Amino acid sequence: MTSIFWHRRDFRINDNAGLYKALKNSKSVQSIFIFDNAILSKLQKDDQRVLFIHQEVEHLKKQYQQFGSDLKVYFGNPVLLIPEIAHEFNAKVVYTNRDYEPYALQRDTQIHTLLSDLNIEFIGAKDHVIFEKNEISKLDGLPYTVFTPYSRKWKEKLNPFFTSEYQVEKYVGNLSKTGGKVLITIKELDFESIKKVSFPSREVPIELIQSYTDKRDFPSLDATSHLSLHLRFGTISIRQLVRTALSNNPTFLNELIWRDFYQMIIFHFPHSAKDSFKKQYDRIEWEHNEAHFDSWCNGKTGYPLVDAGMRELNSTGFMHNRVRMVVASFLTKHLLLDWRIGETYFAEKLLDYELASNVGGWQWAAGCGCDAAPYFRVFNPTTQQEKFDKNFEYIKKWVPEFGTSNYPEPIIEHKFARERVLERFKQALNN
Repeated sequence: MTSIFWHRRDFRINDNAGLYKALKNSKSVQSIFIFDNAILSKLQKDDQRVLFIHQEVEHLKKQYQQFGSDLKVYFGNPVLLIPEIAHEFNAKVVYTNRDYEPYALQRDTQIHTLLSDLNIEFIGAKDHVIFEKNEISKLDGLPYTVFTPYSRKWKEKLNPFFTSEYQVEKYVGNLSKTGGKVLITIKELDFESIKKVSFPSREVPIELIQSYTDKRDFPSLDATSHLSLHLRFGTISIRQLVRTALSNNPTFLNELIWRDFYQMIIFHFPHSAKDSFKKQYDRIEWEHNEAHFDSWCNGKTGYPLVDAGMRELNSTGFMHNRVRMVVASFLTKHLLLDWRIGETYFAEKLLDYELASNVGGWQWAAGCGCDAAPYFRVFNPTTQQEKFDKNFEYIKKWVPEFGTSNYPEPIIEHKFARERVLERFKQALNN
């Protein structure tokens, strides 16, 4: 009898909680990955994230083959495929690592029901976060919705047990012994048509993390870790990063805690994936100005820091964290456009896109999220530029025509925009 381990957002063998649990409790474990067509059907044909996943799956296959095993790769609907795969290998248990997003929870509930009917166990493990579900809760048992007390409790509860590495290598002898080809051929996916890009390294930059507090807000400096893509797809362990942060930089640790916080917000409050966390904010009357939205998307608003950020995003799939706040605030406060269309645009473009963090960040900027910036806080893009890119280094890199007659005038005036958004929000929230 063989157990199944299903890789999802955990493209690694080392320090993998679910794989460790499977190997420790089974005589033979067959690892699998499924290209989920429900997710892929929503992506552009040339989406770089599909290429990244393909590369990581190939890398993972090679790792398994070094142990005399293999990663079996499938394409289709996991709800239908998982019972079939379990039957194929005569498996009585399917292991995986838990996912907290609404689609994943719905999918896993369906799979659990189908496997139960077949007397097959479906066992999850905590791998993507340090604390999950109700592990960090208020005295009344309810989840925190404000970050500061959440982070305080998080730090109080943390001890080496929660950050220790799962020693998977102790049990790799229990991997199923199956040969396989190195290359993956999935006829439904045309990887050759995707433009090849270089993805950031998964190596943890210790020196950069040590200087993170002082340099992280300046977009012209290469001073952020670029590890968000690897965290998103689990090519690096959150436990490893927390250990590094504890040894090197409390500010970096706080960013990792924010990530846990947003994962648990989306888990406890799934409505916030599509609607405002603070429901009264759904009464706001947003503008519907397609020309303004197009100017924002294309980095042609006449506000150079906003434009530089959007062009960096469109060109690379990344955007500096400080600039993400500025462009999100500009869309929702200056242009008075619904945060959801900005969130959707980021979902299409960001290589490191993660629903919980992206929704959390956008709702923070719009004022409608948990522990959000108050609605009357309106970032001044010019002041932000003077603080964080005073010599226009970042701006000139991405907006070469800045300072010439080819650069557009601002599409909206700051004072007017600020007064308009304050009045509009006040009207909606006081009704």
